[in-house]
Amino acid sequence: MSMIRRIGFTLGTALILAPWALAQNAAPTPDVYTPDQLEAMEQTLQQKADSKGLATQTIKKYTTDYAMLAFRSQSGQAELHEKFADFYVVVAGEASLVSGGEIVSGKTTAAGEVRGDSIKGGQEVKLKKGDIIHIPANIPHQLVLAKGDTFQYFIVKVQEIQ
Repeated sequence: MSMIRRIGFTLGTALILAPWALAQNAAPTPDVYTPDQLEAMEQTLQQKADSKGLATQTIKKYTTDYAMLAFRSQSGQAELHEKFADFYVVVAGEASLVSGGEIVSGKTTAAGEVRGDSIKGGQEVKLKKGDIIHIPANIPHQLVLAKGDTFQYFIVKVQEIQ
């Protein structure tokens, strides 16, 4: 192949691949979730709730955190995440968050995850639509719902450096 043809081939290949290469190095863009989008996703989750009244959906995973949606029609188990903090944004409904204290009958259910029946000696706070909650890693917490209530919330799980 002649030198001119090699240069032409190289330049042509570079022009074809340039947009792909730029896209691979493009800066990430913000992810926006409108209240209408969250409500629509929550309605779908409500239909998928299991026998414990819970349905969750991971929306997107990032390097050290991820976003989820959750629907509850019953109280949840007490839980503790050793390496992840939780941020909740209440989309709809009401619940009580019990946090701190000790998990009753706690068992490790996965690496860094503990679940149990309830919390002994925790603090209780009422949650409603629009509330934003931060639960640091290693803090026992449990959502408690009154009979007949539902609770829908957006969750961001953030890995804490320890």
